[in-house]
Amino acid sequence: MYLNNYQYLKEKESFILIFLILTSLFVRIPVILIFGDTNLENEWKVIVENLVQHDQLSYRNFDGYFLPNLYMPPLYSLFLYIFTIFDLDQKNYIILILSTQAFLSSISVAVFYKLNKILFSKKTSLFGALIFSLFPLHMYACSQISSASLQVFLSILFIYFFLKFVEKKNILLILILSFISGLLVLLRGEFIAIFIISLFYAFLFFKVPIRKIILIIFITLITISPYLIRNIIIFEKITITKSFGYNLWKGNNPNAKVEGSELIDSNLQTKINKIPKDKYYQINLDQIFFDQAVENITKEPARYILLFLKKFFSFLFIDIQSSNPKYYNPIHYLPILIIGLTSLIGIFLQDKKSHKLNYLILIFLINIFIYSSLFILARYKLAILPLQIIFTNSLLEYMKKKLK
Repeated sequence: MYLNNYQYLKEKESFILIFLILTSLFVRIPVILIFGDTNLENEWKVIVENLVQHDQLSYRNFDGYFLPNLYMPPLYSLFLYIFTIFDLDQKNYIILILSTQAFLSSISVAVFYKLNKILFSKKTSLFGALIFSLFPLHMYACSQISSASLQVFLSILFIYFFLKFVEKKNILLILILSFISGLLVLLRGEFIAIFIISLFYAFLFFKVPIRKIILIIFITLITISPYLIRNIIIFEKITITKSFGYNLWKGNNPNAKVEGSELIDSNLQTKINKIPKDKYYQINLDQIFFDQAVENITKEPARYILLFLKKFFSFLFIDIQSSNPKYYNPIHYLPILIIGLTSLIGIFLQDKKSHKLNYLILIFLINIFIYSSLFILARYKLAILPLQIIFTNSLLEYMKKKLK
């Protein structure tokens, strides 16, 4: 009898996961066909073309000298490059990329359901997964040539396996968690802060032995080691990217709003023009932007504290001064505003004794702090959307208990 019930539950669980994946994939196909990008643009176009035509992972080219890339984290560029091996025409090449992103996005919905089940009831978890699947911004992201979909996919995997690891602490979960962490380091620079704080939290609150923490760090370093060693050899520095200074300046200059500003004044441009065109160009360029950002902030601290608060609340809710006219489509901003409000209420009403939910709140706040210190683009909301849905589920669970 017990075995029959177990088999039934297992089959029912498989049905739910398949249902979530297929539903998510089905609704994303028309989004790709209607709104999908049709070609590579900006930095992705430059980097991929240099990889294909010159076998160089490079963003800048000085008279035939391809400066080794330090501007962009490498993972998404390599993701785009993989699809060039099929030698497709431009249209089919882009469709293949977007279809793969849609598939990864659909898988992330199923994993998100399992993540919620660690914290909530099956019904609440299914509701949260469906909201995540059908959330307009999440659906739209897979139709764009952007690392957002890959970031969401890997971030959900990281949180899921982190929470599973702190429960069981076995070697398989260490291997999986470490590999995913390495990929995220190669995708998003700010993940390094999240990774370090997560390990501290695991040690302090989940009592994970220090030897297992060290093992996770070691395997993560092995995962990123090819690119890390490449940078050490070329630049004599331990680094993945050198763009923090630019991002800090973009979000903290006299012309910056919530979305930042790339308008360079004449004095700053003069400093940039004097940088030697050698392999250290990106390092020196980023330092100039960093120094200028620090100067801006120290000269007018009140102005930039106010700007930080504007970015903070824009990230939590909506940007009321967006320069993108499509931003104010109610299909886009209303769900974002609603989930912002419900998640904030859910944070205050959630179980304060739950180390797992407290960990998610900590990660949530770290993300908001990092992005608010820099600048906020519309797609960045995806970094905190899964957490906001989880906190909304906390609100639903609280309401269910009160009604009972």
